[in-house]
Amino acid sequence: MFPRDAVCYHHPFTDRHFDQGSSAMKPGQGRGERPGRSLRMAMAQIEPVLGDVEANVAMHLRIARDAARRGARLLVFPELSLTGYRLQDLVPEVAVTLADPGPLRPLLEASRRIPMVVGMVEESEGHRYYNSGLYLEGGRIRHVHRKVYLPTYGMFEEGRYFAAGDALRSFRTRAGRFGILICEDLWHASSALVLAQDGADYLLVISNSPTRGIDTGEVPASQSIWMDLLKVTARLQTVYVVLVNRVGFEDGIHFGGGSCVIDPYGRMTGGAGPVESALLMCELDRGVLRRARTSYPLLRDERLPVLEREVRRLLERPATARHPGAP
Repeated sequence: MFPRDAVCYHHPFTDRHFDQGSSAMKPGQGRGERPGRSLRMAMAQIEPVLGDVEANVAMHLRIARDAARRGARLLVFPELSLTGYRLQDLVPEVAVTLADPGPLRPLLEASRRIPMVVGMVEESEGHRYYNSGLYLEGGRIRHVHRKVYLPTYGMFEEGRYFAAGDALRSFRTRAGRFGILICEDLWHASSALVLAQDGADYLLVISNSPTRGIDTGEVPASQSIWMDLLKVTARLQTVYVVLVNRVGFEDGIHFGGGSCVIDPYGRMTGGAGPVESALLMCELDRGVLRRARTSYPLLRDERLPVLEREVRRLLERPATARHPGAP
């Protein structure tokens, strides 16, 4: 059962369920405002078309129109939502530079009506390629997060094709202060801690997480593990944690969906199914954030100078001393 503070529901969809008419949205629909009592957020659990940026942009626009009609003030897409995940040698072909974001222009225009987070391959001036999450609002790219931790083990090989980001920053919007993390970033506890200490009230975790293993009750083990991680992060940092994962198959790999919202008490306030495409709508109540931080002043009591000193001490030690048994 969801907590009484939650107002959350989802709409299964396929492309044909979206409005096929004009891309124009009514002025003011979905427009962000000054932070108030609640934030109405839309989460798009989709199956991107691998390597086809044009088709994925068109899908994003249709979903944006639908989310705006439903009154959303923010729309969040999964990791690499504009390209698909298993790109490998296609990475340079689908990359977009922020100095000349041609394929993104329709989305930038749509962001005048509804702000959104999208996932893409970003090409830097030095021709490095990043797995990036962009926050679009008011016709502009307002924030960029480059994935810091690139999994390169097991079925994952991101380190072969992408450069790693080197920054964790929160950012202010009309709807509140946010931080973006991309999938593996959340598995490193320091990422959420830094963003929360930087003022984020909402952590947006965009993901391409495959389905792996079967847990009790026939729930994928990967989904159970993710849920534990999301709840612990939300409670320790007293933030809303929003997971937006994709669905579908690529190169024989199944992506498990399970997008959800976890409130600052670690309670799931809404979620989509594990396999279906869906547009999940949630009301995130700022009153819950206030109560959690009043009851558990963990952000206030974090001792960053102690943490800084101990990290410096560790960095001054040889790597072999920090990691016993390392070659």
